[in-house]
Amino acid sequence: MTVLVADTSYQEQWNRFVAEHEDSSPYHQWSWLDAIEQAYGFTVFPLISLDDKGQVNGLFPIAIVKTPFSKGKMSSLPYCDIGGALAVNSGVEQTLLAHALSMCQQYGIASLESRTNELESQDINEFAKVRMILPLPDSSEQLMAGFKSKLRSQIKKASKNGLTATVGNDSQHLAGFYQVYSRNMRDLGSPAHSFQWFKSIVEGYGSNAIIANVYKEDTVVGAGIVLISGNKCSIPWASTNADYNRLAPNMLLYWTLLSHASDNGYISFDFGRSTPGEGTYRFKAQWGAQPRGLLWQTFQQGQLQEIPPVTQTSSTSSIRKLVETVWQKLPVSVATTLGSAVRKYITL
Repeated sequence: MTVLVADTSYQEQWNRFVAEHEDSSPYHQWSWLDAIEQAYGFTVFPLISLDDKGQVNGLFPIAIVKTPFSKGKMSSLPYCDIGGALAVNSGVEQTLLAHALSMCQQYGIASLESRTNELESQDINEFAKVRMILPLPDSSEQLMAGFKSKLRSQIKKASKNGLTATVGNDSQHLAGFYQVYSRNMRDLGSPAHSFQWFKSIVEGYGSNAIIANVYKEDTVVGAGIVLISGNKCSIPWASTNADYNRLAPNMLLYWTLLSHASDNGYISFDFGRSTPGEGTYRFKAQWGAQPRGLLWQTFQQGQLQEIPPVTQTSSTSSIRKLVETVWQKLPVSVATTLGSAVRKYITL
């Protein structure tokens, strides 16, 4: 067995392995690493394992995220919920991990983060974070029929309020998405990804990137991006303009993307990361999504660290709240410019 850092000649084999692996996600696709490199300039390592016949039997996508004046850390993968190694068996997976840890030593990097796939558990409350996965039926008609009457009425409310939606992945849809996304991030008090990041994502994924825009007349009031790998979909970004939330753009946005996925033969829809019991968890659960536990592992100096649940002291919570409050008062253009400069260093 051979482990190497793959070049673009392996891209097709890489993506095929990802598409066929049951534990994969769209973030494992080659295009995610490409976007990290192109948009943010970080070094990436597409580690690939080949069997004795030269066939791919495992892979481990890694990026070095370097903050100023530091050697950085290795992450698999930044800016998403799921990364880590994919392999045909645990032996290959452990070989890839050992190779990655040796690369940490080679580059003088102390930390490797692996955002591993979900674990089986009877008690979802064991996990600080979960993914919310919805199995999809064969058509949007079957999907709608399976919803509770309250949810169906909420979806219809958006249309009755004069909202419409379109799906595409052209520059117009991307511009509409970024307009809503950057405004929403400002309102939340959080730094936004750069426009170049999303441009790299959409160009890299091509037809495997879908953008939905929701309109009130000619104004984009909601937007989301779905990424596809094989027969699975994930939605890493969705936003609405708070000025129009009373019209229920979020309901039409998700229905548009879910119905598109069902009608095009995809079998599951990943709503993304949530904290069990909180608002986003309940929103996703109402669509029928089921939780699957996430385990993000950190290796420090080659050793797996036991990471306790994240807790905030009153002082750090107060500082964060102050920063968010100040950020929310910035003009959108200023917040977006500042956010684009710092967002690449935040791996969440």
